[in-house]
Amino acid sequence: MRYPEEKQRIAIEAVTRIGPAQILFIDEGYTTQLIAQGLPEDRGLTVVTAALPIATLLAPRPNIQVIMIGGRVRGNTLGTVDIWAVEMINRLNLDLAIMGSNAVTLEGGMTTPDPAVAAVKAAAVQSSARRIWIGAHHKFGARTFVRFAEVADFELLITGHELGPFTANRFTSTGVPLELV
Repeated sequence: MRYPEEKQRIAIEAVTRIGPAQILFIDEGYTTQLIAQGLPEDRGLTVVTAALPIATLLAPRPNIQVIMIGGRVRGNTLGTVDIWAVEMINRLNLDLAIMGSNAVTLEGGMTTPDPAVAAVKAAAVQSSARRIWIGAHHKFGARTFVRFAEVADFELLITGHELGPFTANRFTSTGVPLELV
């Protein structure tokens, strides 16, 4: 796994940004698993996820109700995808979606190589009142096959201080809220 220290800092910051949200969508991925581990234990939360590892991690916690999205399980990530997952998410009202992506650019938005994954991510973005994007610095400036959201769809992007100043300035100069941790 790449950049574990950076991903840990990102996860810690993301947990501090949950605010009053009670119903969270937590995307699949390693950094989001770190976020799930760091969720507060002193308040009740409902966590909706398409990631079996996150559901398994949170299910034993008495203060967290876990809603697992149904669908075809991808073998490499253990995330659920396809029409069943999208239809289920489309029926939900989520307070906050914490989303990752394989890549992000100002022009191309948030992207992932798999259309089935992109559909689930897009549904979560559309169903959420608030959205935070999390990702390590190396995801900036890259593009993959399918766009699922625009940068402007997010109230905050959180990445590591390893992101170069040129790229950080490019994003912030267009009004994108960017937190470097």
